[in-house]
Amino acid sequence: MDPNLITTTQAAVDPVFMFIFGACLVLLVGITAVMVWFSFRYRRSREPEPTSQADGNLWLEIVWTVFPTILVMAMFYYGWAGYLALRNVPKGALEVTATARMWSWSFAYPNGRTSPKLYVPAGKPVKVDLVSTDVLHGFYLPAFRVKRDVVPGMKNYAWFVATKPGSYDLFCSQYCGTGHSAMITTVEALPEAEFTAWLNHKEQGVTEHPGKQLLEKHGCLGCHSLDGSPKAGPTFKGLNRSTIKVVRDGKPVTVTVDDAYLKESIRKPKAAIVEGFPPIMPDYPDLTDDDVKALVEFIEEIR
Repeated sequence: MDPNLITTTQAAVDPVFMFIFGACLVLLVGITAVMVWFSFRYRRSREPEPTSQADGNLWLEIVWTVFPTILVMAMFYYGWAGYLALRNVPKGALEVTATARMWSWSFAYPNGRTSPKLYVPAGKPVKVDLVSTDVLHGFYLPAFRVKRDVVPGMKNYAWFVATKPGSYDLFCSQYCGTGHSAMITTVEALPEAEFTAWLNHKEQGVTEHPGKQLLEKHGCLGCHSLDGSPKAGPTFKGLNRSTIKVVRDGKPVTVTVDDAYLKESIRKPKAAIVEGFPPIMPDYPDLTDDDVKALVEFIEEIR
């Protein structure tokens, strides 16, 4: 296996897995079969007394020493070659920065565009620089056999190629708090022309609301939907001026969603917890008053 000839992460992992799995399966079946045969052939009722006078076999000892050594070294070689392939990013890879936080993902592109989902061009290599703003997370893409730790203050990266268009799950593989199970998003692999159009969306004269840009930048849409679909947090659709039940200071109360409530929920997310949802929203001390105003205005526009 030449690491420089590997073009996808699946090609680096799958053959190694199948080789090790196959070797272990052959050994398991072989050793079990020999054990069962010996138990039958040399059972006490048939051979009450030992008949062999042999006290050793040089060639047998050589075989069971040399063969396992070769097998283990072969496993090491293929594993090491696969590891090198996973660390050598192909030339011309698109660079994206993935920011993990409790409990959402956000992805930033070289032109400044951000998204709560990882959009990539199908058939092209993508390098993902991994950043954590709080605790240990794990960047896990089962479809592409990729798993890398996202450690605060540590530079790390992963790369992959989505060979065909589609939607692929992206998980956090490290327990990172009470909202860990909700830290799920997707990789959206698009045909190259569609991806280019999506990436240059702003340049086509379509400007997103600053509030939506902030939601995407801070990963808010990982827990809150804009279309009413259920997620880890309440949906923003129809939230403004609605009446909801919350728990404040340990007591259930009913409130009307207005500017004051939205600002409090952004600044102090644990002050009033909406019933039926866990208190998993973190604080965002870096938000300015203008940021909060833009967020409130955008949420109030969602019907």
